[in-house]
Amino acid sequence: MTTTDHVRGYRTVPGGTHPPLDDPGYRSTGLRAPSQPPIVLPHRLTEVTGPLLPGPIGPNDHDLTRQHDGEAVGQRIVVSGRVLDEDGRPVPDTLVEIWQANAAGRYRHARDNWPAPLDPNFSGGGRVLTDAEGNYAFTTIKPGAYPWGNHHNAWRPAHIHLSLFGRAFTQRLVTQMYFPDDPLFSQDPIFNSVPEGARHRLVSRFDLDATQPEWALSFRFDVVLRGREQTPFEEAHE
Repeated sequence: MTTTDHVRGYRTVPGGTHPPLDDPGYRSTGLRAPSQPPIVLPHRLTEVTGPLLPGPIGPNDHDLTRQHDGEAVGQRIVVSGRVLDEDGRPVPDTLVEIWQANAAGRYRHARDNWPAPLDPNFSGGGRVLTDAEGNYAFTTIKPGAYPWGNHHNAWRPAHIHLSLFGRAFTQRLVTQMYFPDDPLFSQDPIFNSVPEGARHRLVSRFDLDATQPEWALSFRFDVVLRGREQTPFEEAHE
């Protein structure tokens, strides 16, 4: 079989999981959502076999509190979980990346200029590979809420962005992890753009057993790639 003969179709995703590409409450989606029907291209051998570009994983890539000479400011937390397929089987050797605001709710980014302090000892980015059982873990700082201008007095709930790379260059999924009982859930159009029945899948749970005594609290967030309990993702699933 030649490369051009090897064609795979897209997997159908059940409804009621992912947010729409154009949501009226989330104003910027109106500027970037497609206005024409998608053109579905078949996945051929080139798209489903690579290349992968994770690069070497550094010794402190998983610990965002130890990437600089000084101590990061804020409440230390451990974020851990498993990456699973639709049958509950672990997905090993998957690159998991995170990025987030600091404890004051500010990103280290040129376009983030609201008057919250930057932490010189916290960059807000990390990555790790899942182990043979699909486990991943990061040590980081609990992020703060921040204003974002979507509507009057708009604030984003505290959250951490996660990106997962699969076994091919085109296999990337992006989602957000939230924290339990955040009072900003009710007025956040990004969180509420997710169908109501799937929103709980974006909320981590406090994990007392995994806390590090006198060092860090712990939150668990499992990522399910497909199936009825699939984690909501920010990418199109047409």
